[in-house]
Amino acid sequence: MGRGLGALGLGGPVPVTPAPEGRKEGPTPVPLNKDKEAAPVNGAAHSENRDTRKSGLMMVSISSIVANPYQPRKHIDPDVLAELAQSIRENGLIQPPVVSLNPDFDPDYKGSPEDDAEPVKKERKARYLLIAGERRWQASKLAGVTEIPVVIKEATPIQMLELALVENIQRADLNPLEEALAYRQLMQEFKLTQEAVAQKVGKSRAAVANSLRLFDLPQQILDAVYANKITEGHARALLMVHRTEDQYRLLHDIIAKQLSVRQTEEMARRLNALAATEGHLSTEDKPRLSPAERETRELEDQFMHALGSRVSLSRSNKGGKLVIQFTTDDELETIYTKIVGAEI
Repeated sequence: MGRGLGALGLGGPVPVTPAPEGRKEGPTPVPLNKDKEAAPVNGAAHSENRDTRKSGLMMVSISSIVANPYQPRKHIDPDVLAELAQSIRENGLIQPPVVSLNPDFDPDYKGSPEDDAEPVKKERKARYLLIAGERRWQASKLAGVTEIPVVIKEATPIQMLELALVENIQRADLNPLEEALAYRQLMQEFKLTQEAVAQKVGKSRAAVANSLRLFDLPQQILDAVYANKITEGHARALLMVHRTEDQYRLLHDIIAKQLSVRQTEEMARRLNALAATEGHLSTEDKPRLSPAERETRELEDQFMHALGSRVSLSRSNKGGKLVIQFTTDDELETIYTKIVGAEI
């Protein structure tokens, strides 16, 4: 996966067939290599020989494919889909999707209006189950294509999830929460350990474990991760915060003040320290601070909330030092405006 058609001995884009007006079904799938035996036809002949061709590159009707029931990605950007559809219209499909023969395919099943609400019934109408390449498949439908090239591959349900997950991870297409959901599905549905999941997707066990820790966060924060309002780094910083109400408070500040991950981590430590001084943390979670240190931490926290930037305050008998950090000119301008009351 990810190697393109070169690995299949094909050098360029595969042409796709646009949909004629009024036509809904593509022709019977045929091998791209005409020297090889053609795929079986519909009806009785198909029911007798439907598994004759279990692998290889084929041209198939786009309506004979149904989405991967184990697809970890739950959302595709409509703008990205539209751009890909236009590219397919102009250049053809560069990399064929990967499909497997549907073991539940029933050529005599006519379907019913309830099929969309019952995926199992819907799948009975499809000869192929999509393994990888859903975005290309969806874009081809959007482009008005009736048949597309596909690579047919035998795959069990767990392999379908593994292949879709690996493809999306390699392309960095998954939202952090979608990735964590896929790991959890592998563990719960297929009884895999974190170590086994890590081996299958080519990541460390620690990376898988850290991804799964996202589910320790409240639903409101998970929704923010899914909507890309905060990054995975922000979410990990929020995991540091002991009190749920402080997590919500910090989530608001991350979005409203566009805090960096480092700033979020610093504020998480300050919130925990403040909670400790107020007696909300258990003894083992409370840092041992003197009254002067507690006061300094509280002042730092107030400065940080007021300025939206990381602040470091140190005090001594001879005075002290207040350091306000920034990473961009825009941050500097914001700090200046808040302190001076005028724009630079």
